[in-house]
Amino acid sequence: MLGLEHDFRIVDTHASLDPDEASVAAHGRDITPERLEREMHQAGIVRAVASPGRRAPGRSYLRANNAVARLAVDRPFVAFARLNGPRDPGRGPVSAVRNLRAERDDHHARPDDVEQYSYDDRFHGFTLVPPHDGLPNADVLERLEAADLPVIVHGGRAFPPDAVERELLGYDFPVVLASFGGYPLDTALMNRTLDLLGDHDRLYVDTSAVRYREILERGVLEHPDRVVFGSGAPHVHPNVGVMEVLTLDVSEDLMRRVFAKNPVRLVPALAEGADV
Repeated sequence: MLGLEHDFRIVDTHASLDPDEASVAAHGRDITPERLEREMHQAGIVRAVASPGRRAPGRSYLRANNAVARLAVDRPFVAFARLNGPRDPGRGPVSAVRNLRAERDDHHARPDDVEQYSYDDRFHGFTLVPPHDGLPNADVLERLEAADLPVIVHGGRAFPPDAVERELLGYDFPVVLASFGGYPLDTALMNRTLDLLGDHDRLYVDTSAVRYREILERGVLEHPDRVVFGSGAPHVHPNVGVMEVLTLDVSEDLMRRVFAKNPVRLVPALAEGADV
């Protein structure tokens, strides 16, 4: 795929790295850090947040997080630590019963893990994927609040925007809801997320896998300071995500906010010349 030509400085808040063969097998996408860096360069993306892809159930993210941090050295990646937990993110009676008996296992994130990541200058935020990894316990979320670093949350039908509001938005840390909270391609959930932006000052959305021009434009026009670019790489070539924003019917100033100004304000390590 040919490289894109544009005049924007672009940083990406949504990419993943599979640091070893076990992760690749579980994640289903064999792509090296070098290839991901090359694809980012083709799209004109100068720096990207990266966190591990999914691990098999019962596996800790500790080694994967550390591997991503190592891979980020001397590359244009900013490492985020991925956290898991024992709580079921659903709201039905089955989830309620499970959560009554949910006990943290050895592979689940603990408050001390959050504290360690927070003070380790290799990590600049956190990633939660409740539909696959479960929800951390309250003591872990309280430690995230104390750290006050951005938390990227993957939601969707298994963890919809109202669940995000109920479980996470009561804590005082920045939340970036990936894919406008509507993955995969659920316009009702995406619109519900945009409604929530008016009620929660520290809620943001990223553009990965949104695909609907009218929803992207609504987000950018109604909440110009709360939309950040996310490609969803390596599942989607970064060129695709960039083009979806470049073809919106919005001003260049708004595009610059989405591509760089908003993400850099949220994640200072994405700034030009930042020491990562």
